[in-house]
Amino acid sequence: MKAQVIALSIFVVVLPGCSKPKALEISQQNIREVLAKYGQENPENEVIIETKYGTMRLRLFEYTPLHRANFVKLIKEGFYDDAEFYRIVFEFMIQGGDLKQNLTYKVPAEFSPKYFHKKGALSMARVSENNPEMQSSASDFFIIHGGGYSKDDIDIDARNLGLTLTPEQKQAYLTQGGYMELDQKYTVFGEVTEGFEVIDLIAKEKVFNEDKPLRKIPLKIKLVTR
Repeated sequence: MKAQVIALSIFVVVLPGCSKPKALEISQQNIREVLAKYGQENPENEVIIETKYGTMRLRLFEYTPLHRANFVKLIKEGFYDDAEFYRIVFEFMIQGGDLKQNLTYKVPAEFSPKYFHKKGALSMARVSENNPEMQSSASDFFIIHGGGYSKDDIDIDARNLGLTLTPEQKQAYLTQGGYMELDQKYTVFGEVTEGFEVIDLIAKEKVFNEDKPLRKIPLKIKLVTR
């Protein structure tokens, strides 16, 4: 099927993150407590990602509270100010972050059967080695580009992967595409709601060494509040 790879008008205020608060100290020991408190105090759940190809609007999920809080925190602290899409795999995903910065903590996995890797899914990267709990990277994220599925593909792949898909999920994979192999292995904590064409344009960028874009693709992430 595809190559294997391990309407109502409202007023919106965009927060560019120009007044950066002091970074909160997070360790593996206090991460749940710190992010739970931060999430309660910072309820934003919508972001805009600006690129030279256009703008994507994304919604962050309420039921992945640690990942939402961590993402909002990093945006407000300016972590992504020099970020870029640094890895591209056509019909798989576009991955972003800032490779010049390193965060040592990992975010506990927050898997939910209702969140899956359809096209436009926002998910967190992670290392595979020595990570039995499948904890997420603190900062590197990816957005699914994904390939197409036939009805047979969906049923066969879901069975082989031990997944139980709802009729709505099957329809999404059939009509939008995605990458089912990542379901319940990487935490999906949001989704693109506008700007799917931007995903396509970035995914078509020429790469070298299989996944590195030939041209730098900078991005800016802003929080949206209503």
